[in-house]
Amino acid sequence: MTQSAQAMVDLYLAAEKDVLAGKSTTINGRTFATENLQEIRDGRQEWERRALQERLRATGRKSGGPALANFSS
Repeated sequence: MTQSAQAMVDLYLAAEKDVLAGKSTTINGRTFATENLQEIRDGRQEWERRALQERLRATGRKSGGPALANFSS
């Protein structure tokens, strides 16, 4: 079953919270503990980028940045 990017962000956030609380956690069959905190954060950031792209595609936008006006003539 394929999960949405936002669902993966949620998993990584829960894993990060668990590890910060001193627990270990498992994502896709892989166990993470305190020493993997940076790896968990890197994974979360990657999935956050993917989730943003999913939301942008759903709204028809190409960029998450602000719209820029061009005032030159």
